[in-house]
Amino acid sequence: MSCFLFDFGTMEYGEALELQRELAAKRARGEIPDSLVLVEHPHVVTLGRKTTPDNFRPQKIPIFQVERGGDATYHGPGQLVGYPIFLLKDHDVRRHVRGIEEAVIRTAAAYGVDGERLEGHPGVWVGGKKLASIGVAVTDWVSYHGFALNVNTDLSYFELIRPCGLDPSTMTSMQKILGRPLPFEEVKPRFVREYSAVTGAEFSHQRLVSRG
Repeated sequence: MSCFLFDFGTMEYGEALELQRELAAKRARGEIPDSLVLVEHPHVVTLGRKTTPDNFRPQKIPIFQVERGGDATYHGPGQLVGYPIFLLKDHDVRRHVRGIEEAVIRTAAAYGVDGERLEGHPGVWVGGKKLASIGVAVTDWVSYHGFALNVNTDLSYFELIRPCGLDPSTMTSMQKILGRPLPFEEVKPRFVREYSAVTGAEFSHQRLVSRG
């Protein structure tokens, strides 16, 4: 299954949001195949559909209300964010989410971090701490939004919110677990390999599509 891979590098959240919406629309029209977007965002807070006023307050960093499921979360440097733009032919959103979880678990395992699922709490967990958050949206049965894996993330920024409605101390990172920073540019292709193994997708790097 030939698929596109877009690496946005470091990109402001608002610009990346518009690009993934455009990609989702193109996928729905059959103009592009299934695609995976990888990106690292400057400091930003995003609010999913389940966010309540108790879980965030105005910040000095940008805040975006978005379509994905889930609650408030933080994105920032050292965090690998991925947006699978996939046509869910089986209409099974849960299966899609579990595929993302499995790829993250395998990626973490490659560095000696034993991630797991926690029933009723989407994402990837390590010893009761949350390593990766997942929140997706679906339009015309095309998925967008996705996951955020804390690689070398500054966890203090989670104190700005109640991430996913949880105490900020619940969040962890691969760096915190291992006691050392990881080579971020190695983790990205590792995730691509693992997601390819899980989904059967064969990814090829693409330049940004033309706007519109």
